[in-house]
Amino acid sequence: MRCIHRRDRLENENCSQSSPGPPLYVCNCNGIRERDVRHAIACGASRPAEVFKSQGCQAQCAKCVCEMRQMIDESREALRYAAE
Repeated sequence: MRCIHRRDRLENENCSQSSPGPPLYVCNCNGIRERDVRHAIACGASRPAEVFKSQGCQAQCAKCVCEMRQMIDESREALRYAAE
């Protein structure tokens, strides 16, 4: 499944369900939410720079980079366990 189709499907699912709470922002400078980071990772981003590129922006203060790296590592770990 291409990432564009996945995003459309996720957006449609999100529109049909009520949001459990406020969006969680990973990058306050650029307004990048957790779901945006997870989407970029699902589409192949393996570095924070690639996450920023997918959002059409650049790191400003870089306070979010550690959290993005952690999310990327968690995704890799989950994929490793899924492959076993």
